Amino acid sequence: MTERILAVVAHPDDEVLGVGGTLARYASAQIPVNVIILGEGATSRDTGVGGNVHRSSVPLLVDAAKKAANILGYLPPHHAHLPDNKLDTLPLLDIIRHIEPIIDKFKPTRVYTHHGGDLNIDHRITHEAVVTACRPIPKSIIRGLYAFETLSSTEWRPASTAIPFSPNRFVDVTPQLDQKIRALNCYAEEIAPFPHARSIQAVTALAHLRGASVGLEAAEAFSVIREIES
Repeated sequence: MTERILAVVAHPDDEVLGVGGTLARYASAQIPVNVIILGEGATSRDTGVGGNVHRSSVPLLVDAAKKAANILGYLPPHHAHLPDNKLDTLPLLDIIRHIEPIIDKFKPTRVYTHHGGDLNIDHRITHEAVVTACRPIPKSIIRGLYAFETLSSTEWRPASTAIPFSPNRFVDVTPQLDQKIRALNCYAEEIAPFPHARSIQAVTALAHLRGASVGLEAAEAFSVIREIES
């Protein structure tokens, strides 16, 4: 069976933070890669008098996602343009309807999405929507379903209030780490200065930590939701 890879994320930049190196690795092996970005990003910052200040950031984020995809080696992502940090206000079925048609058409064999215990509500809802869209019905060709960690969300959720992220699958991204950092730099407005968790230094440090934990120079870590061997 020919591999086909799908990543479904909540916001622009999540695809790079969580799985960018792995997507680049697949793409470099000429394996088809597709990405769905459900939320707009940025617009939840528009609060109070004069709201819509960040509305103009949406096309900039779409462009950043396109540039990041080009660096990582796959086609521009699909954008659902759902409201930022408000996915919990939408019926789950409506969110799933943005995912299922692409699964039906693209026919991925492996799907990556957020950890279900993240602090960010959009990450948690995205996880639920993806797990539902990828339910193991007969004749499904999805053989692997994986959750990734997202710095400044996964590690910020107290372990007492959610299932902690506990990785049991590691992908060597040593050759792709520079690509991942260059792709992340496309989202300059979303990157914070160190020691913020969503900084270039922190992303690089996490890659080295995950790599060192399994004897590699750099890795991305995942928890296996479901994996089928046949």
